[in-house]
Amino acid sequence: MSFIKEFKEFAMRGNVIDLAVGIIIGSAFQKIVSSFVADVIMPPIGLLIGGVTFTDLTIKMPSPLPNVEAVTINYGNFLQVTFDFIIVAFCIFLFVKGINTLKKRAEKNETAKTAAPEPSKEEVLLTEIRDILKNK
Repeated sequence: MSFIKEFKEFAMRGNVIDLAVGIIIGSAFQKIVSSFVADVIMPPIGLLIGGVTFTDLTIKMPSPLPNVEAVTINYGNFLQVTFDFIIVAFCIFLFVKGINTLKKRAEKNETAKTAAPEPSKEEVLLTEIRDILKNK
């Protein structure tokens, strides 16, 4: 019974649930970015390189035997996946940068609220006079 109880405590931790939500949202985001790259970005690039889609770019290896089909190296698909990765990484970078900026603003506002206000010139002068009178 202790094994099941321990697993339940592990599964119900906030970090595990947050991780699960992050993975689900990440996979949905990956589909959006892949569609954006494949359907919006790559067609104009393919048009610029002569109307070829990246997934069609291959290198055909010669077949050593007459009855064996030739092998292809699908470097276009690799390029497609690489573009997907770069765009996903850039979007995540922008997201993290935005979150960090918001955190810094919140910390700055919190520090400004908790810091004592700067004393005015009159207060500084009165404090100096008080200290001089104490010393005499």
